[in-house]
Amino acid sequence: MSRPRWVVPITFACAIASTTVSAYLTIAHFTSPKVLACASAGVVNCERVTTSAQSAVFGVPVALMGLAWSLAMCVLCSPRAWRSAAPWIRIARLVAVATAMAFVLWLVYAELFVIRAICLWCTVVHVLAFALFAIVVFYGTLAAEDT
Repeated sequence: MSRPRWVVPITFACAIASTTVSAYLTIAHFTSPKVLACASAGVVNCERVTTSAQSAVFGVPVALMGLAWSLAMCVLCSPRAWRSAAPWIRIARLVAVATAMAFVLWLVYAELFVIRAICLWCTVVHVLAFALFAIVVFYGTLAAEDT
């Protein structure tokens, strides 16, 4: 069985989109959460989420971690990386998405049950991370389609 042609462009696009949103969240973290185009009252409250105690781990902003992960995924999901026969790339890609999903599950738990607010921009990154996870897990070990 071979990997479908859409896997490479879709994973690369998801990684680029995740990088863009993560960069936006990182800028907001280091400047002001007021720059976020998001509600700041009620259940949807990006400001409450991005300024909460859970918005940093060991002093490192979660947004910055997301940006670093997204940039790594841009490299690991680039067309060149997908064409590579090096097993470490396939393993790194799988470890990266599995680690991200564990972290995303913790972040969603924190949003829902600790902070009691949802950040829509964070949710976009979570959905993109889940999409990358699903695609890499289901198609990441298949051989590239001969073209």
